[in-house]
Amino acid sequence: MASLVRHVTIDCADAYRLGAFWAEALDASLNDDDEPGDPEATVESPGATLLFVTVADPKTVKNRVHLDLQPQDRTRDEEVVRLLALGATLVGDHRRADGTGWVTLADIEGNEFCVERSAAERAG
Repeated sequence: MASLVRHVTIDCADAYRLGAFWAEALDASLNDDDEPGDPEATVESPGATLLFVTVADPKTVKNRVHLDLQPQDRTRDEEVVRLLALGATLVGDHRRADGTGWVTLADIEGNEFCVERSAAERAG
């Protein structure tokens, strides 16, 4: 059998704090044994498992890899509003007048990610 991706690993300044942000964003939770100050934190969600690892190096350039989120029970625009309320910041708005497009946000440590249209919006 070929190798499988076990999780997506994200270097960060505070693994627990960033993990908590993403747990909220994905309606998931941190692993039960993760605590503030831990060097690693894990968020398991139906789409992917994210591993946050505290490193000393600060983020200095644009991500080479990023997450694309597809809302499941709300529209893209509703999801953008919710994520901004959690502390995300707007990086780029690529929505078009015809309803297509996406929004690029950054999490609380500046890591970029995109919010796409929901499956219902794509079908409509």
